[in-house]
Amino acid sequence: MTTVVRTPDRRRAVVYGFQMLAVAACYYAAGRLGLLRQLAVGDAVFTPIWPPTGVAVASLFIFGLRCWPGIALGALLVVLSLTSPGPSVLGTVAGNTLAPVCAYLMLRRVGFRTGLSRLRDGVALVFLGALAAMLISSTVGVTLLVVTGKLGLDGFWPVWLAWWVGDAMGVLLVTPALLLLSEAREPPDLARWKEALALAAVACAVIPVATTSRLSLLYLIYPLLIWAALRFQLVGSVLCALAASVLATLAATDGSGPFAELTRIEVMIKLQVFNGSMALTALLLSAVITEQHNTRRSVELACQELVEVLEHLTAGEAPPSRSPTDRDGLPRDRDGPPGNGASPQASPEGP
Repeated sequence: MTTVVRTPDRRRAVVYGFQMLAVAACYYAAGRLGLLRQLAVGDAVFTPIWPPTGVAVASLFIFGLRCWPGIALGALLVVLSLTSPGPSVLGTVAGNTLAPVCAYLMLRRVGFRTGLSRLRDGVALVFLGALAAMLISSTVGVTLLVVTGKLGLDGFWPVWLAWWVGDAMGVLLVTPALLLLSEAREPPDLARWKEALALAAVACAVIPVATTSRLSLLYLIYPLLIWAALRFQLVGSVLCALAASVLATLAATDGSGPFAELTRIEVMIKLQVFNGSMALTALLLSAVITEQHNTRRSVELACQELVEVLEHLTAGEAPPSRSPTDRDGLPRDRDGPPGNGASPQASPEGP
């Protein structure tokens, strides 16, 4: 009996250990990827997009709150790869771990659904998961730089702003993509592959031109975002926004294209305004369109049920009974927030 009881516990412990190592490895890999492109603000160097924050928030929704040690381990490895061990390292790791945990808890509190199928989900991810929660990591990190003498007090606000926006961009651009990837169950309808390939071809032609031309053609990307959101909802708009953001960041760090002949502060402002407005457009527009599609589908199914009931009443028969799933007419929404690493559950709130 003892062996029977201990074996599942040992198996769960091994699975948990592998999950933590996977989260730490993904966090570290994302951090090294983000460090490939940097901008200088005064005496400090920052990354315009910090992907590990997006990886951390997505991991919490995929594996549950118990994966925070993996986030802390990944953050520690990234920080140690940049600086020598010291008291400030632990503070930075604590800030980088606490920020995504707070984002997860706040999003859970408001009933966030990982499928981003409602406008309120997109708004919550923007204002709670990205803008509000990332205040923690930027404030803790920059304060430690000032306290340890690595940054002058006069440089606090520029570096704080750059740190905060970089972390927020990681949540806005990386988290939705990872959540969509984790919930992918089946390939898209083959009938739409032609339009998807056409969109990809146009994006591959327009985005490089918009991000490398000195004529400031960045606005050409917005029609692509609208096309992607209208036809492919969140999947298309997020992928399009992520590709545009990466190429714009490359141009900004190289000082080329629309970012040529600008000061570092001007480059930072222009790049982050572009990335932020593009991420907002992609998330909120696709959420609105998805919500409208779901509402229309619910109305159509309700009308169909009403017609069936009227037909049975006219024929003098009792209308067929339906289960709760039949009355909804759609599979249960699996976008509810998971708890303790369990599968997502439906939220009781409607769209």
